[in-house]
Amino acid sequence: MQPFEGLRVLDLTHVFAGPFCAYQLGVLGAEVIKIEPVDRPDMTRIEGADADLNAAGMGLSFQAQGGGKKTLALDLKSEEGRDLFDRLIATADVLVQNYTAQAVEALGLDYERLSALKPDLIYCAISGFGQVSPKAAHPAYDNVIQAFSGIMSTNGDVGQGPLRIGPAVIDYGTGVQAALAISAALFGRAQTGLGRRVDVAMADAALMLMNSYTAATLATGDVPRPDGNHDLELAGYRTFETSDGQLMIGAFTNAQMANLMTAVGDDATAAEILATPRAEVGSRRMADAARLERVMLNRTAAEWEDHLNAHHVPAARVRGIDEALQESHYQARKVVQTVGEDRFAVAGFTYDHGGPELKTLPRAHGADSRSVLAELGVDAAKFANLAAKGVVFSPS
Repeated sequence: MQPFEGLRVLDLTHVFAGPFCAYQLGVLGAEVIKIEPVDRPDMTRIEGADADLNAAGMGLSFQAQGGGKKTLALDLKSEEGRDLFDRLIATADVLVQNYTAQAVEALGLDYERLSALKPDLIYCAISGFGQVSPKAAHPAYDNVIQAFSGIMSTNGDVGQGPLRIGPAVIDYGTGVQAALAISAALFGRAQTGLGRRVDVAMADAALMLMNSYTAATLATGDVPRPDGNHDLELAGYRTFETSDGQLMIGAFTNAQMANLMTAVGDDATAAEILATPRAEVGSRRMADAARLERVMLNRTAAEWEDHLNAHHVPAARVRGIDEALQESHYQARKVVQTVGEDRFAVAGFTYDHGGPELKTLPRAHGADSRSVLAELGVDAAKFANLAAKGVVFSPS
């Protein structure tokens, strides 16, 4: 049995952060119903690397966190649509939304109204700056929060200027924070029977994603310098050129740095490093790095990776995503799972039983409208009438 079996989640989110939150709940067993407007589906349905899928409303940007969900197309602006939604909320355990405050009010999605209908509802609002903030009304995307939070200032090389992190790490980090907050709220509900409002801000999640930097700046006022691929203090915590490409080494502790020097045949330097106080390690950086730069050119990156790992030194050849996905590690961990002929990343953890599982592929806009509403007593004739008025939509 999976942890969230028997729970129903209403997913009224779009783009990445909210859908990823609901996706994580779904792969842990929750029944997730993604509710989209009839005339304005999730914009990521037409985004992604495959133009044909975009044209079909099944873009890869949507599919990445769209699996394991039912889809309902419902006009919440209409009185009949609102009535159906209210009946649906009475069956739900969790609601996740990332609408603007104005849209929440206009659509009647505010916590006060919905909690009156379902007192034990776990209600999660995800936004750029949260519900209580001087910037609460301001729109945001991942790149904007990277700039606002300061995380861009820590990325790149000295002299290069702030650099945006490529993947939408703030979106996905926010989704994880939201899923954690919802999980804790559900645990609390099991103890007290009470619902709860959860307020998740992308800007707050960004600080947590760089928490060691955040703590350092809070304590000292200093702003961390970007160090790119070369740590500014540690000789063995950086990339090196090998005979055929780049290798990232993570010799962080003195012991790991000594192991690194032993692995390259320099026992004398290894002994010196072990005898060096941690506070003085930085003074050795230039000389130790020069030794390593010379010797790393003698082997391929793959050879060094195997050799250094055998000496208990963290190291990896710099791979592309396509190469990484072929690694036996990911196959053994079942991070990537196959449904039909398609493969998707599911979750970054496993259980000994009842673990994350993607059971169904992403669904078309409104694909489950008929079956979801049938549970509320909407028969075929009533559905046809609602569809004719634009209250609901089904592709067939």
